This record gives sequence, structure tokens and C-alpha cells, in this order.
Amino acid sequence: MDEVIQKIKDLDLGKVEENVSLKKCTTYRVGGIARSIVYPKTSRCLVQLIRLLQDNHIQYKILGNGSNLLFSEKPYEGVLIKLSEFDSITFLGRNKIRVGAGASLIKVSLMAAKKSLTGLEFAAGIPGSVGGSVFMNAGAYKSDMGYVVERVKVLTPDFKIINLENKEMDFHYRSSFLQKHPDYICLEVLFKLQKGKKEAIEEVIKERRQRRIDSQPLEYPSAGSVFRNPEGNFAGKLIEDSGLKGKTHGGAMISDKHANFIVNYNGATADDVKYLIDLCRDEVRKNYDIELKVEQEFVNWE
Repeated sequence: MDEVIQKIKDLDLGKVEENVSLKKCTTYRVGGIARSIVYPKTSRCLVQLIRLLQDNHIQYKILGNGSNLLFSEKPYEGVLIKLSEFDSITFLGRNKIRVGAGASLIKVSLMAAKKSLTGLEFAAGIPGSVGGSVFMNAGAYKSDMGYVVERVKVLTPDFKIINLENKEMDFHYRSSFLQKHPDYICLEVLFKLQKGKKEAIEEVIKERRQRRIDSQPLEYPSAGSVFRNPEGNFAGKLIEDSGLKGKTHGGAMISDKHANFIVNYNGATADDVKYLIDLCRDEVRKNYDIELKVEQEFVNWE
């Protein structure tokens, strides 16, 4: 592993950080130590990096803003790849934006508002990268990425760069082509929005920001909604009706403000968070015979 890390440095593929606490890389602010994080400078560097890791049988994972991941407390012995350098934002024509996968979705939505472009208001409170948000088909307020993405540029498993049109992305509720094909890597997204009135767009963003402040525990680290809403129901209500709202374990708590949030309120560990996730799932299954689906991805728990 040390030899491969040195080769990455020698090839100048991008910034390399070693022995990094995952608490700095995830919105839960929990997790163990990552052996290495690499920030490739270009698509070419990304391809070289992945080829090198595959040739040496080293595990790797693409990491966005870490807003939908729960790493265990064990050391991550592979390489995490962050596309932070892929953060360009370019406005095209009247209503399109070309955005790198590493750009902040919140930043893009606010820039769109300033350009009087409507369609991304729902995203102004989603703390993910654009690539991660496309992967998850992130959404809110009855909208999601599937409504505004025209095309996605991806790196295929055989290292070709291709474009996938909206229909090929197979967007569904919290799901996309990329989730079903994790070897494809989002590099860039083309958004197609609509012209609107700047003041009206910014008012919607302001009003929804206040709604989030009033209804969500934004004062604590979390990963947003823990579970997908079952069809015709709400995960938060099922958890609350199961008597779990405000339940704590270690430094983690099922939010007493919104039961579909688990927060790190007092130095929680990853095990504390996972305990409460499992508890919610078990109790809702027992009480309502409903299987809650977790939105977060568990990494390095095997």
C-alpha cells in the first residue's frame, strides 16, 4: 500500500492525504481513519489512479460530501477518491448549467437563483455534491434530480467517457442508474432549468430554508433523512408512533424534532448511530409490518 501511495504522488495525479479521520469527511461526523484520500486533478488522472489501484488489488471508493454515508469505526485500508477538483460551474445559453460532479449542489442552486433560473429551489438545502446527489437522485418538496438533469457524463468500468441522457439514468424515488451500476462514475452533469423571476425564486428558497430550520435538527451533525418514505406513509411518523422520538444511544439520538433524523448530539460513534438505525427498522417492522429502507450507505462494516 505504501508503495502505491508513493507512486500516486510521483505521478502527480492529485493531492494525497494520509491517515485522515472520517469524522472530517462525513456529515454524521463519525467513523474511523482512512488510510488515504486522493483528489485527482483531471479525468485522465482519475483513470490513471483507478487503473493503478485495480492493478494492485486495492479497494477504493468515490466519496462526495459524505452526506449519505455511515463509515464504521474500523480503519478504511483502501483509497477514498474525492472529486473536489471537478467543481466547475458553467452557464450555457438561456437555461442550462454544466456542472462538475464535485461541485456543491447548494452552491449551484443559489447561483441558478441569481440567474433567474427556476427548478433547483428544492436543492438549496441538500448538503451533497452534484455527483452524489445524482447518484442518490436526491430530492425534496416533491421534486428531485430527475426533473432537472438533462444529461450526465460518466466514466464507464472500461474507462470510456460517455454521456447518459435523462431516460438512460433511470431516475426513480431515491434511485438512479448509477446506484445499480456503481462501477460507473459521475464526472459532470448538464442541468436544464426554466427562466423565472429572481425575486420569486429567492423567496421560495428563503421560505423553505425557514421551514427546514423549524422542522429539522440542523444544529447537530446528521445525514438528513435516514429512511425513505414508504409508499403512502412517512418514515418519521412511523418511528414517532413507535415511541422512539428522542431515544438516545451513546452520543446519538433519534431527533426529538424530526424522528426520521438521527443526530450526533454528543460525540457519537458510528456504532451508536447504527444501533438507532437498526432499532427504528426493527420496531417499525414489529409494530406495522413495514420494512423501512435506509437512505444511507453502510461502508466498511464487514
